[in-house]
Amino acid sequence: MRLSAAPSSRTPTPDPSPQGGGELTACAAIAARFLAVSFFAIAAINPTIADTIYVSNEQDNTISVIDSASLSVTATIEVGRRPRGIALSADRRLVYVAVGDDDRIDIVDRAARKVIGSLPSGEDPEAFAVHPDGRRLFVSNENENRVSVVDIAAGNIAIEIRVGSEPEGVAVSPDGNLVVNTSESSSMVHVIDAASYRMLASVLVDARPRSAQFTPDGKSIWVSSELRGTVSVIDVAARKITAKVSFAVPGIARENIQAVGLVLTRDGTRAFVALGPANRVAEIDTRTLKVTRYYLVGQRVWQVALSSDEKRLYTANGNSGDVSVIDLDAREVVKSIRVGRSPWGLAVAP
Repeated sequence: MRLSAAPSSRTPTPDPSPQGGGELTACAAIAARFLAVSFFAIAAINPTIADTIYVSNEQDNTISVIDSASLSVTATIEVGRRPRGIALSADRRLVYVAVGDDDRIDIVDRAARKVIGSLPSGEDPEAFAVHPDGRRLFVSNENENRVSVVDIAAGNIAIEIRVGSEPEGVAVSPDGNLVVNTSESSSMVHVIDAASYRMLASVLVDARPRSAQFTPDGKSIWVSSELRGTVSVIDVAARKITAKVSFAVPGIARENIQAVGLVLTRDGTRAFVALGPANRVAEIDTRTLKVTRYYLVGQRVWQVALSSDEKRLYTANGNSGDVSVIDLDAREVVKSIRVGRSPWGLAVAP
């Protein structure tokens, strides 16, 4: 991606005035230069991070593009049928989106803002993860009970790994050595070797597991349970559950608290969990495993994503057709952005 050089902001020093004001003018120019240098030095230390948020709209077959500065939709990109899972390529130049009814992964060029190609995915792709090496995708094929490993450069499926029924969430460990996959109907989390593609373990979790995320240190896996409304914490080395987090929202029936999408901060101290029809996002202190706050967002919140500076949280709200913006410093929802019908997935690009 080529970026054009910004025009110079330097103001040329004016010639000294023949009426004797040249000395003052020169001093003013020096002061102006000093202020300009100081300003840009401060800006370099405290840069303003501008993100682009990509939202998959399941019923509209589109991707909404949101500018984080204006918090408005700046473009709508047409993709294949039933887009759900969405992620950036390793170099951040592309957006991959799983289009379930077309059995493929569409490739969106961020600069051109259009689909420039596709990858095979296996039948009914829903969620997927990009390996840190940037060469492979691990894709859940919901109807085939398999995880497809897609070779991006070759443009083909390198291997298919049989897993439990209705595979859903996929995550790759920070070191790239492990892949985990959740199987909704089997209530299992499968741990897979990312090199040999061998199944290493299957861990029984609460009913209908959805999302899975490794902690930044790679030592634990957090898994959401939609029907039980819990999050299980799995020890990677022991391959067993070591803790669970439950949720209780005043005025909301237990069966309507359904844990789905989740994300952890880069330092691993906080987790955010979408609670589906409860229309809430829970914030969790990962050290105490206590819920510290519930945020009221749009209807039927599916997925959550952090801004690149982790000062905001974005939520995809399926039934209300919007994205909620949470200011995490102010601890409040500050904006609702209308997108397409049934927003499902989110990807944030700095």
